[in-house]
Amino acid sequence: MNIHEYQAKAVLKEFGVPVSRGVPILKVEEAEAAAKELGGPLWVVKSQIHAGGRGKGKFKEPEAGDKGGVRLAKSIDEVKTFVGQMLGKTLVTIQTGPAGKQVNRLYIEDGSDIEKEFYLSALVDRETSRVAFVVSTEGGMDIETVAHDTPEKIHTFSVDPATGVMPHHGRTVARVLGLSGDLAKQAGKLIDQLYTAFVVKDMAMLEINPLIITKQGQLKCLDAKVSFDSNALYRHPEIVALRDESEEDAKEIEASKYDLSYITLDGTIGCMVNGAGLAMATMDIIKLYGEAPANFLDVGGSATKEKVTAAFKIITADPNVKGILINIFGGIMKCDIIAEGVIAAVKEVGLQVPLVVRLEGTNVELGKKIIGASGLNVISANDLDDAAQKIVKAVKGGH
Repeated sequence: MNIHEYQAKAVLKEFGVPVSRGVPILKVEEAEAAAKELGGPLWVVKSQIHAGGRGKGKFKEPEAGDKGGVRLAKSIDEVKTFVGQMLGKTLVTIQTGPAGKQVNRLYIEDGSDIEKEFYLSALVDRETSRVAFVVSTEGGMDIETVAHDTPEKIHTFSVDPATGVMPHHGRTVARVLGLSGDLAKQAGKLIDQLYTAFVVKDMAMLEINPLIITKQGQLKCLDAKVSFDSNALYRHPEIVALRDESEEDAKEIEASKYDLSYITLDGTIGCMVNGAGLAMATMDIIKLYGEAPANFLDVGGSATKEKVTAAFKIITADPNVKGILINIFGGIMKCDIIAEGVIAAVKEVGLQVPLVVRLEGTNVELGKKIIGASGLNVISANDLDDAAQKIVKAVKGGH
């Protein structure tokens, strides 16, 4: 689960992390009061969307101007102008894709006098089963570009969960960033604060880009991007309350209500599969035969008829879907349950596109019998290769 920058900074502030003062706003009318509350003389007006590259992004609407999604204002009137131009407009960045995202929230923040910019992030390193930090002197840039062009400027280290952050971790960060004296002490304290926040709040990723030194000699997190482990959200109702569903795909929100693993993609063939590995193999073979999957959907190993019905309805709600492939290998998941769920869904929402079903495993004959007796216009497949070829052919107009 992702949250907005201003929410991430509020979470980090609970742990003592140095961040700028700021005020989130949802309406144009709130701009003047927010600017006066902060006092100036510099304000930064920031678009709040779940995507990076906001500063370099471009708005689709001409009336939004061409200064990107993060703007420096030197007067209250300028703050009001920028808010009026940006709020409700569609921002396109390198991470949003060409469709962009509508800016429904803005964050007005105190301006900072920047001496230097760095990059700092924390994430779960699955190779070591530890929290790892990534540090670089190249702040304010896309870390992917830095990794590609100058990998020697990126340093990583992990923290042993048995000890937590130790003094040598802070010294490592200070050495990599070229910090000494009081700034080195600040770096050690910051790493400890960020690690504590990461673990306590069950974060999956924490990115500070840039981490800055102000002209007053203070380390400050000028930006913050945070995502959380969805499996741990039951422990954090205060984090769940920060969820902005307008930033998420409606089909993915619906899928989460039924505990379905669903991700929207940009292809034409809807997939319903049990098991993440089989789902990925199904997507790959669809691609192999010349089409692209419209989604990743793992219904799980113990899905009920209701869960399968919900999954089918979510797939058919996607207007880009031109055909559906159901690929079930029944172990714990029984083929007859899948068959009953599909029939129930088709009777409820109808079937407007070709449907190929491949069933194998537990109760497979019963599952095939149920579908065969349903009277549905379903194309049966013997194996995954056969199923992929048949659904691709059907989508392309074959028989």
